[in-house]
Amino acid sequence: MSDDTTVSPGLPGQMVVAPALDEIDRQIVEALGRDGRLSIRALADQVHISRANAYARVERLTTTGVITGFTATVDPLKLGLATSAYVTLSLRQSSWRTLREQLQAIPEVKHMALVGGDFDAILLVRAADNEGLRRVVLEKLQAIPEVLATRTALIFEDLGRVW
Repeated sequence: MSDDTTVSPGLPGQMVVAPALDEIDRQIVEALGRDGRLSIRALADQVHISRANAYARVERLTTTGVITGFTATVDPLKLGLATSAYVTLSLRQSSWRTLREQLQAIPEVKHMALVGGDFDAILLVRAADNEGLRRVVLEKLQAIPEVLATRTALIFEDLGRVW
């Protein structure tokens, strides 16, 4: 292994090779996480490096997969998505591979994660109203054969952004 990579355990039998990041790299990632529209000049000024260095670092962080893309953070209420909930799923074991594609096909599912604990997956679901949420949970999620059970926790107020 070279000095510019670190190795950490991944899935059983796999190792994940990640580029070693210094403090400047971490500052760049943090700054772009706050505002992905920063110009290279503004980014360089914020982290106190030259524009050429900032450009090269952003390019390296992107090509090595540390930065996987740039997105806009939106207000779900202003998009007409007034009802949000976390929905937990208990799944038939070993079904997550086929289930992933089915969940990605549901437009109201904005984020999903496989987890360990009392349930197997958690979804962030955003819908126009309670009727839309009911339709997603009862008609879409519970209709999937691999889903054994669901639990829904309504979000009363988003207190932070997902990053």
